[in-house]
Amino acid sequence: MSFSVYQLKPRFQQLLRPVLARLVQWRVTPNQITLLAMLLSLLYGAALAWQPGDRRLWAGLPVFMLLRMALNALDGMLANFSGQKSHWGALLNEMADQVSDAALVLPFALAAGIYAPLVVVAALGALLVEFAGVLALLVASPRRFDGPMGKSDRAVAFGLLALLLASGARSLWLNGLLVGVLVLLGWTLVNRLRSALRSGAPPTP
Repeated sequence: MSFSVYQLKPRFQQLLRPVLARLVQWRVTPNQITLLAMLLSLLYGAALAWQPGDRRLWAGLPVFMLLRMALNALDGMLANFSGQKSHWGALLNEMADQVSDAALVLPFALAAGIYAPLVVVAALGALLVEFAGVLALLVASPRRFDGPMGKSDRAVAFGLLALLLASGARSLWLNGLLVGVLVLLGWTLVNRLRSALRSGAPPTP
């Protein structure tokens, strides 16, 4: 089994318990948190695209990635805790995640020193990986979150890439990291499809 940052989710959720209690007190809904995370991602992504040469924005991206991970964890925790799980919430969560990913990844293509096609392929690869995770449901398997380049892992990888940009790293390091991300995305895709087939129900005659 490949390691993924996603495996640390239970510990991360434990740290968010006090925030969860406050959200319940304020009667915030899970869907509101999901939409907030997507809106903030779109705004930050737009800022990066508008000023791709601003190193301060790239330096702040890892912090924003952590905030987004917290919001993504909180919407699910709140839905489970308050009994507000719904089909619409599940669909909204999946769609918002993909929109947010694209908004935060694609601006890297505009940064100096980065080979833009690598970023575009990485964005498409991330979308394909998440599609494979959802596709598992078609064979009666649970939604797959296997690594080694799931959503949380991508946040770490692109957060590191942003820090390299902010520090003025050489193009070789930037594009080398992107190539590594692409390789791990391919590995993740295979892992998710294999896991879905192993855990899925046998086909009905």
